[in-house]
Amino acid sequence: MTRIRVSDNGRFLQYECGSPFFYLGDTAWELFHRLSRDEAGHYLSVRARQRFTVVQAVALAEQQFDQPNPYGDLPLLHNDPAQPNDRYFQHVDWVVARAADLGLTVALLPTWGDKWNRKWGGGPEIFTPDNAHAYGRWLGTRYCEAPLIWVLGGDRPIETPAHLEIVRAMAAGLREGDGGVHLMTFHPCGQHTSAQWLHDEPWLDFNMLQSGHTFDRDNWRSVADDYARCPVKPCMDGEPGYEDHPSGFEPANGYLDAAQARKFAYWALFAGAHGHTYGCHSVWQMWEPGREPITAARIPWREALHLPGADQMRHVRALMESRPFLTRVPDQLLVTTPPGDGPEHVAATRDAEGRYAFVYLPLGGEVALDRSRMSSANLRAQWFDPRTGATLPCEAPEDGPVYRSPSDGDDWVLVVDAAP
Repeated sequence: MTRIRVSDNGRFLQYECGSPFFYLGDTAWELFHRLSRDEAGHYLSVRARQRFTVVQAVALAEQQFDQPNPYGDLPLLHNDPAQPNDRYFQHVDWVVARAADLGLTVALLPTWGDKWNRKWGGGPEIFTPDNAHAYGRWLGTRYCEAPLIWVLGGDRPIETPAHLEIVRAMAAGLREGDGGVHLMTFHPCGQHTSAQWLHDEPWLDFNMLQSGHTFDRDNWRSVADDYARCPVKPCMDGEPGYEDHPSGFEPANGYLDAAQARKFAYWALFAGAHGHTYGCHSVWQMWEPGREPITAARIPWREALHLPGADQMRHVRALMESRPFLTRVPDQLLVTTPPGDGPEHVAATRDAEGRYAFVYLPLGGEVALDRSRMSSANLRAQWFDPRTGATLPCEAPEDGPVYRSPSDGDDWVLVVDAAP
């Protein structure tokens, strides 16, 4: 297993050898529960070809918890976390190993949050501090050699001291079981961040927020808030608006599309996130005809794997890995034109030494830069197309530092390099 750790500056993830690890995740919450091995293998192969690096999946899933997996196995005996069903976890073993063969890291949620804070959903609440610790230790031991990231939580808030005690006990069990070799975070409910309850917990290696499923959700604000916290920890949006999800959970509002998925990714990354998670509404639930759709899912999951936003995430990764990775900082002062607070918000990031800068324009148009924030007055600029990954030439401004995108109404990334 090649270990992933937090970078020395506390902002990013990297391999032990020092090379950066870009977390480009996909939400596949029902992967272990609903898919056979042939189906899971197909899903993983497609996401690997699309250049994802992480798959987020849940051992004790939310949906139809009392229904077995395709092989007739439930995850627990007698709904007791201290009695995991080995046959069920043999299937989990296979999926984790297959993902590793394809170069994917599984971000594994030991349980969905309704099993320790039902609040809404099916439950049942089955965790206590004692069995949470035992279950965590069992999981940590079983997967101590697997390339994983542990994700506690599961879309529920920590509302009582008892909830916090359960989460802490599970984290301690995982650490005992795997010897601390895996990173650990917490997946919160919508419009919340793990930092709200857990920022100072020593086991929380990086913060994760869930910005939620609404048009133009300004996730950059939440990322910026987490980025500014002390002590410094990496942060990310682990559940933004899903592609083909009804905005606000109401189909009458319209469905989020690829442009929204791209916007959430570039906004979050340029605000300081170390990585980003994409999601598709039909894929997280592995919906197909004959299965009850959740919140108006409408595209079979195999077809939904190839929605435009999913294929375009590879361009996000390519851009972020095209320049020095571990020295990137958010810098809104780079933009001297009004950045805007709504759907038109312009986001900027650059190398700490000013060797390069990226500026995201969700609706195109003009942007002016403060060139003094770059390491050289001699700048080379080009336009990066988030839809295709292509680069287009950018003429140097004749009068002042104003750049105009190739088209209006489309999103573009201005890429600026400081020449030696």
